[in-house]
Amino acid sequence: MNTMQNRSVEMAVGLFVLAGLLCAAYLTVRLGKMEVLGADGYEVKARFIDVTGLKDGANVELAGVRVGRVSGIALAPDKKAIVSMNLAKNVVLTDDAIVSIKTSGMIGDKFVKITPGGAGDPVKPGGLLTETESSIDLQDLIGKYVFGGVKEEKK
Repeated sequence: MNTMQNRSVEMAVGLFVLAGLLCAAYLTVRLGKMEVLGADGYEVKARFIDVTGLKDGANVELAGVRVGRVSGIALAPDKKAIVSMNLAKNVVLTDDAIVSIKTSGMIGDKFVKITPGGAGDPVKPGGLLTETESSIDLQDLIGKYVFGGVKEEKK
């Protein structure tokens, strides 16, 4: 009878450890914002002159709300950057939407901001957005100001 009690205690401990491992795996996926079986949405691309500091996995926001993630950054043959974004399926963009690279906070991470267009045609999955604003490099801007590259207007 003693061995029967030991087995039931071992079984309970084993189930408890298994449940804990499953919870840890679930939280790792959810908090890491990983996608296990593919994304639920569609992909669009945007062409930029400069994407300094933007990384794969960066947020894509519309009206301050996260609507997707950057899924890839590549260099096009014309020496411009092509940013692929995976957007939620309920987000409908028009081809006159403006796509900008912004910084969250003073020294924060870069993210993509989409400003909706007015009366353009809807963008199809895999479509290309051409109205873009590249990232501003704060170090370059300060360097130009300090060393006289930025001219002030005199009134």
